Amino acid sequence: QVQLVESGGGLVQAGGSLRLSCAASGTNFRRYAMGWFRQAPGKEREFVASIGWIGITTSYADSAKGRFTISRDNAKNTVYLQMTNLKPEDTAVYYCAAARGITSGAHEYDFWGQGTQVTVSS
Repeated sequence: QVQLVESGGGLVQAGGSLRLSCAASGTNFRRYAMGWFRQAPGKEREFVASIGWIGITTSYADSAKGRFTISRDNAKNTVYLQMTNLKPEDTAVYYCAAARGITSGAHEYDFWGQGTQVTVSS
């Protein structure tokens, strides 16, 4: 079992930045690829970014490329999502998740956090 707790969400103006964190506990964090997803009201959960076991391989949704950066610190059992140049359409609940391998498919993630709200005002 892996327990995931997100933090760092909040209210920010368009053009601003936020860094989300996801702290993992319960098992060997290094064994899991990690991903970030988001879900806006009335919309399906969508992939944002993912990172491999040792933090070298990453993957991004087109909407995140050039603005968001995913990283991980295995010594701290934490994965991060640095978000810059935020737009109102980035408003959503952001979730981190753990999977056996790097993937953009939500159904392939075994463990999920509770989410953190990000609101971007125009």
